[in-house]
Amino acid sequence: MAYKKINHDDILLLKQIVGEKMLIEKKDIEVDFSHDELQTVMAYPDVHLFVQNKKQIQDIMAYANQENIPVTVRGSGTGLVGACVPVDGGILLDMSKMNQIIELDKVNMTLRVEPGVLLMEISEYVEKENLFYAPDPGEKSATIGGNIATNAGGMRAVKYGVTRDWIRGLEVVLPHGELVEFGGKVVKNSSGYSLKDLIIGSEGTLGIIVEATLKLMPLPKETVSLLIPFKNRTDAIDAVPTIINGHALPTAVEFLEKASLKFSEEFLGKKIPHADFDAYLLVSYDGSTKASVDYDIEAVSDLCVNQLGALDVYLVDTDERKQSVWSARGAFLEAIKASTTQIDECDVVIPRSHITDYLDFTHDLSQTLDIRIPYFGHAGDGNLHIYFCKDDLSDEDWLEKTRIGFKKMYDKAFEYGGKVSGEHGIGYAKKAYLKDQVGLTQIALMKGIKDTFDPKHILNPNKVI
Repeated sequence: MAYKKINHDDILLLKQIVGEKMLIEKKDIEVDFSHDELQTVMAYPDVHLFVQNKKQIQDIMAYANQENIPVTVRGSGTGLVGACVPVDGGILLDMSKMNQIIELDKVNMTLRVEPGVLLMEISEYVEKENLFYAPDPGEKSATIGGNIATNAGGMRAVKYGVTRDWIRGLEVVLPHGELVEFGGKVVKNSSGYSLKDLIIGSEGTLGIIVEATLKLMPLPKETVSLLIPFKNRTDAIDAVPTIINGHALPTAVEFLEKASLKFSEEFLGKKIPHADFDAYLLVSYDGSTKASVDYDIEAVSDLCVNQLGALDVYLVDTDERKQSVWSARGAFLEAIKASTTQIDECDVVIPRSHITDYLDFTHDLSQTLDIRIPYFGHAGDGNLHIYFCKDDLSDEDWLEKTRIGFKKMYDKAFEYGGKVSGEHGIGYAKKAYLKDQVGLTQIALMKGIKDTFDPKHILNPNKVI
């Protein structure tokens, strides 16, 4: 699609909306704003705008829609599929300065926030009030707007679900500039189509989130983790369904291997307790009383050692142990990135019953293609993060091996009933694989939704579909 190239008059008009200091022209835009965290997709906008309120966004979108200028929304830039990269130039709409917590409503158990508020800021704010926002994506410096745009998941999804399950309401600026409200503070809502849920996970292609109302719950009083070593990967993963289907649902079930822990130890520069086994499950429980959590961990410990083949069960209860183990788990991505020259990610999700077979396939593919493919994952929900590492490969070999490898990885996932993305979205990088997964009929339905919301396709163009 042909878009208008921004000219001097456009820049003058945009400066009137946001202020001269909040507009950066292309020649002065820093390289960090041409890519996301993974850096596999790169492109510069014509202008980088820092917006500070809803009215500015409405005015910008009304003008962009009138003039046929593409607009790409950006939060912290922590995505991994190029969703915030302005591949068609135009305006990069930076939401980082819209970062205010607006209202904590203890009666309705909600928190109203602007989209630029960081996930870590939300946790700190509500937990001081003995309240809890459950979604727990690994990147705590991501914005809540980005989390909503990708329907981020995280480690607590086993028990608490994903971001979509914690959004009560959204205020959204549509591509032509109108401000609309989807949902609200209400708990139940059967009033027509759930347009709110269309916005969640749409990766900035349908509307711009300018305010969100989040659901809260009472803060669990007790949280304990167990580090459970197994003889091998198969034994560890085979134990997951029995643990989940036991008497108490875990908060999180993470799968770890010695290789991943080694990356984290080298990256963090410190030894992790009990890191000398081949495979582990990291299982967490929370609850309202110490007695109830103690009962849960005693039951699952007995189950793992006496029935599921665990070699031991280590209690991760002190602040020092929690910090050591969970910081190691949280550092996996950065540790893998630090171990190589470039990475690309397969954020696949498959039924739990096929995790072992899929990782066996991954191991065989690594040997066949002669490329290093480390991984880790949320064993509790089947979301695996699998990374192709460039290491010393030439650019030509890297492109060819990733092209072949990703096609084989996704084809195998589809064979098992899996999906392209568990939590990182489609963006620009994974569009072809989504088409392979859902087929032409569903792509046509998605395009129809896009056409209805954004007839001119100016909002985050060339993403998702």
